[in-house]
Amino acid sequence: MLKKLFPAATLALASMVSSHAAFADVPESTDPIKVILNDWTGQHVSTKIAGELLKKMGYNIEYVSAGALPQHAGLAQGNLHVQTEVWTNNIGDLYPKAVESGDIVVLGELGLDPKEGWIYPPYMEEKCPGLPDYKALYECTQAFASAETFPKGRLITYPADWGTRSRDVVASIDMPFEPIPGGSEGAMVAELKSAYAAKEPIIMMFWQPHWMFADYDFNWVEWTQSEGECVEESQDKDTACGFEQAKVNKVAWSGFEQKWPAAFKMLSSYELTNADENAAILEIDNKGRDLDEVVAEWLDNNEARWQPWLDSAM
Repeated sequence: MLKKLFPAATLALASMVSSHAAFADVPESTDPIKVILNDWTGQHVSTKIAGELLKKMGYNIEYVSAGALPQHAGLAQGNLHVQTEVWTNNIGDLYPKAVESGDIVVLGELGLDPKEGWIYPPYMEEKCPGLPDYKALYECTQAFASAETFPKGRLITYPADWGTRSRDVVASIDMPFEPIPGGSEGAMVAELKSAYAAKEPIIMMFWQPHWMFADYDFNWVEWTQSEGECVEESQDKDTACGFEQAKVNKVAWSGFEQKWPAAFKMLSSYELTNADENAAILEIDNKGRDLDEVVAEWLDNNEARWQPWLDSAM
């Protein structure tokens, strides 16, 4: 009788019951999902947003700090479970082998439009007139030298546990620069800001999205355009392509989908943009706000974006 008189209400009730039944099945396991934190702020933002969304679905989340290269062994072995922001041109040898074997599963791209390479302040073009062409660096090496590296130029590279990409390029094309690993993202930013304020020479491996490009002008060293893959450790001095540009992938342990299928589906839908990360990084690194506070604010302001990811997963 109810179905005959109130078909719309009955259908709505059935849908609600079905939805609640699906919700009741989550979490499929109460074991903690171990979500990886690397050591740069943008990755902290994408990780914490994903983790807090998983908490809203009822999952037990454990944040685990891991290096950008060592993390892949943990993922392949199932000791770590998900990484929201793997830059595919800074992955070492283990990652592609683990993806090919199926030990690490790619959940799709995060949605960022990244760029990596060497940056310098515009005032350095007065001291090195051939810039931004990379070939100018052979002629004005000493403009970038320090007391420790003279007569070679001083090139600040990524922290040691992020790989050796700049060192590989310098060695490959015999560029007279001494690569010096940055201590951390914070140390690199502090050195950029200090040099910029004093108009001191500086050249550094860097990336975007990053809030620094919202507050400071930097120019990128330009390389020869490459039609295919840019092999960083095997280049010719006259036609060097510089750096292979990344995709930014979300990845998981191979057993993740079977153990936590709704979480797997939500993370597959999860996306962020450069604008999302730039704004959050600016608040955290430049304005000194707490990471968790900024993430909570993003969640409050973007429910229309993330609620469909949860709804489709549940």
